[in-house]
Amino acid sequence: MSQKVNIKKLSPNACIPTYGTEFSAGADLYSGMSEAVTVMPGTTEFIKTGIAMEIPAGLVGLIYARSGMACKKGLAPANKVGVIDSDYRGEIIVALHNHSDKPVTIEPKDRIAQIVLAPYITADFNEVEELDDTERGEGGFGSTGTK
Repeated sequence: MSQKVNIKKLSPNACIPTYGTEFSAGADLYSGMSEAVTVMPGTTEFIKTGIAMEIPAGLVGLIYARSGMACKKGLAPANKVGVIDSDYRGEIIVALHNHSDKPVTIEPKDRIAQIVLAPYITADFNEVEELDDTERGEGGFGSTGTK
């Protein structure tokens, strides 16, 4: 299923997101910076994409790591998953954190992350005195499969 998403280029180095294959869920986001940026070990750099998106109402843009960049270079979004709401019109910026012990340089137009457009549901939160009981109950971390 394809959905039209309007993109505005904000810098000359900006690239429109691209899908690697016909069935890719995530579209690659690119560095829209005019110069290379080096992410030192254990630090985070804000990488501008040079684009703004008009994400349709009812969808959210979820920013994830690119698997190759995360596994081979140690770079991944600092907030693990970025959330781009449909009413946001500013530049998409990816906070890349270097989990490795080596500096990693991002060149202009390098692929830096991927965006997945997904539907979401908003909740009408309702405060109650008690919640329905379940078999699991209040069992938390590591509580299932321990019998």
